[in-house]
Amino acid sequence: MTPRRLAVLMMSSFVLVIAVCGPWLSAVDPNTPVAGPFEPSSGAHPLGTDVLGRDTLARVLDGGRALIMQAAVATMLGSVIGLTVGLGAALTRRRTVARFAVLGVDAIAVFPAILLLLVLAAGLPGGGAAVVAASVVVSVPFSVRVIRECTTAIIATEHARSAWARGDALMVRLRHDVLPALAPAALAEAGIRFVAAVQLAATAGFLGLGASAPAANWGRMVQENSAGITVNPLPVLVPATLLVLLAVGVTFLLDHITGPLLGERDRVGPDLVGVTR
Repeated sequence: MTPRRLAVLMMSSFVLVIAVCGPWLSAVDPNTPVAGPFEPSSGAHPLGTDVLGRDTLARVLDGGRALIMQAAVATMLGSVIGLTVGLGAALTRRRTVARFAVLGVDAIAVFPAILLLLVLAAGLPGGGAAVVAASVVVSVPFSVRVIRECTTAIIATEHARSAWARGDALMVRLRHDVLPALAPAALAEAGIRFVAAVQLAATAGFLGLGASAPAANWGRMVQENSAGITVNPLPVLVPATLLVLLAVGVTFLLDHITGPLLGERDRVGPDLVGVTR
């Protein structure tokens, strides 16, 4: 592993640890004012205070978990739906059913993500359910398209056609011929959706959606502290930087994981992928 990759992996791991374990790492109540608004950094408050005089470091440590959890749930749900519909559309012999399934998910893609988030938030106020639902609905068309096209290419290979000609059961073909070859693309696609879901959750916080104040949220921190950015920029810059580092880190982490898998597939040739029986 190159030093650059190692540095990026450490960076992404650091941000994930802060986001997931942050609420347990601070002894200060993130919702209680401890000083005046926008106090500069000091020994007692390393990142200063925010618009209401709350400890910025405590808010940062407490504001990432909701984003990560919402993005993780949305990614898992989207992966299940994308794999189910994408594989079904590629493997079914009923082409009309497959065509209507793809057209159905494509119809969802015409809705802008923010508009969909606002509509869902109106019906599911005060929690993260609207953010999760919007992330799933927005990402499913892309997921279905990717899974369907990759599966179509896999089942067109010599080995997959031979398995079909031998009369192998569908579950056997999925286990040995389709899923092993599909895994790198599915993992990379899920990673892209995870990053998009984090950004959408942060946008929801910026717009005041999701969990209501005073719950900490990196996106909300950027919005509520922007008025004092010239006095103490840290309540804005730190959460914004963590969001950027998280996106970059997850992207490089997925490249590190899927790169060897894709390289192995190219080395053995596409027609030999899945020869494990």
